[in-house]
Amino acid sequence: MDKISRIYYEKFYLLFTLILFFVSTVRVQGQIFPSMSVDTTESSVVEWPEDTLGRRTPRGTVNGFIRAVADQDYVIAAHYLNMKPALRQSEQGASLAKTLRRLLDQSGYIIPYSRISNEPTGEAEEGERAGIEKVGAITANEANFDLIVEVTEGPDGGPIWLFSAETVENLSSVSVDHQYPLLDRILPEFLKSNKWMGVAIGEWISIFLLAFISWLVGWVFTKTMLFFISRFWQKARTEPTAGILKAFALPIRLYIALWFFVVFSVEIGISIVLRQRISSIPLIIGLVAFLILLWRLADFISRFSEKRLTLKGHISGVSAVLFLRRVAKIIIIVIGLIAILGVLGVDVTTGLAALGIGGIALALGAQKTVENFVGSVSLIADQPIRVGDFCKVGDTIGTVEQIGMRSTRIRTLNRTVVTIPNGDFSSQKIENYTHRDRFLFTTVFGFRYETTPDQMRYLLVELRSILYAHPKVSPEPARIRFIELGSDSLNIEVFAYILGKDFNEFLEVKEDLLLRMMDVVEASGTGFAFPSQTIYLAKDTGLSAEKTEEAEKKVNQWRANGEMSIPYFDEDMIQVLRNSILYPPEGSSYQDNTKR
Repeated sequence: MDKISRIYYEKFYLLFTLILFFVSTVRVQGQIFPSMSVDTTESSVVEWPEDTLGRRTPRGTVNGFIRAVADQDYVIAAHYLNMKPALRQSEQGASLAKTLRRLLDQSGYIIPYSRISNEPTGEAEEGERAGIEKVGAITANEANFDLIVEVTEGPDGGPIWLFSAETVENLSSVSVDHQYPLLDRILPEFLKSNKWMGVAIGEWISIFLLAFISWLVGWVFTKTMLFFISRFWQKARTEPTAGILKAFALPIRLYIALWFFVVFSVEIGISIVLRQRISSIPLIIGLVAFLILLWRLADFISRFSEKRLTLKGHISGVSAVLFLRRVAKIIIIVIGLIAILGVLGVDVTTGLAALGIGGIALALGAQKTVENFVGSVSLIADQPIRVGDFCKVGDTIGTVEQIGMRSTRIRTLNRTVVTIPNGDFSSQKIENYTHRDRFLFTTVFGFRYETTPDQMRYLLVELRSILYAHPKVSPEPARIRFIELGSDSLNIEVFAYILGKDFNEFLEVKEDLLLRMMDVVEASGTGFAFPSQTIYLAKDTGLSAEKTEEAEKKVNQWRANGEMSIPYFDEDMIQVLRNSILYPPEGSSYQDNTKR
């Protein structure tokens, strides 16, 4: 196998050049965009008459040589070698042409026709001088040399491409292995003497048998590989690893079969004529294998994502995944067809240019549609909202009912349905009320100006006690502060966060807190101020002197004992008060039910 590996490294590399098809434009027609530019000197290019042997282009020269050796007309084949005209007509020219054919049969290759330039100027590789082109390689006498064609000037002054003088010199210096290949030794004479398209019938039969054997080799290899992987790697039996391995199985089988076919087609003695006639088939199969891999990966990724999103209830995400899967498959098909046409030698430049212009026109016409689609993708990816969320989008407040590929529907508080295009939706400020972890409880109490300072202290302490003691109020931050002397009231601000699972529970707790705070205000002996002037009548008893005295007495007691919880509560006192309030309050129907 050392000899096989040494000879066919380049052959193996050739099979996988199709992957580069997606990175750079196929060499058949050069790059697309430069070819679309208008050459102002095109009208001055001389149109040379056709060469009788088709040697105006590198591809024509290689094709003509293969046709000549297929007909075993080595005198004509010598006209494709760059040597003196007298030598071409001599026995030496025919002998060199025959040597080239024998070396190609035994240990050489020619790249597929579609990869050879079909332009009179040729297409030199980067770093090489113009007028030469590599078309293959040969291994002989433990040495490798490239098959080069170069441009020469014909009798009429036009370009004539020939196998280079350097190649001819290399042919003259090597010896041919006269050992007959395997097929010549085992095929019966009638299968070798009867030919079709210049190739022995036996070779045609052998190539089909080799293709079948290659497929079996690839099948056995992948089955064995998957068996051992699943046997010794437990993760390979679970998703997503199992799906990825399954996606790679068929493409790897095809590549293994392709490698076996290419290598052993030379080893068993398949002639260069037949190999060159089917040279595009391995490239197409390799390209199809790559496309199958992309197709299977797109299928697996989309189905795996679809299952995950379905389990999470992201119906809109499932719709986006299905849409993206269809788009990906269409792109794979279009790129695959273009690539296969390029491999077959079809000029796809004009079609691609037309497709590009049509795509630009379509993109301009579908600008809003694309914008909405991108907006829907961003909504699904970022997930600022989900179906069922209560949110505010711009000036619209309501519950999200549906997130589609084009628009999102919101059920407003008025029970109407507002449809917002996703492009506009994703660009607006979105406030999601569903995801908040607590509710803000804030209010300002205004008390009468007759309220004494000790009454205010009493209010501050008792109102704070309620916040710290209530099980549904977060202690951090929970504050009550005497904030200002208003125009008609003494103002105390309440600021706290209520721990509730939804808005209804928030309203329940808020209601309970306000009622308890009203009880504290009542117990303090003062009252709430009104935003109006107070007129005292003779029957007005004014403030309760008894309650005022009690409040002041309690404050004096706090002061004497050093227990005045102003400006803030002691941490130990907060812990004592924590959850000491019975909620729901005593007498509530809910409280009675829990007791039962």
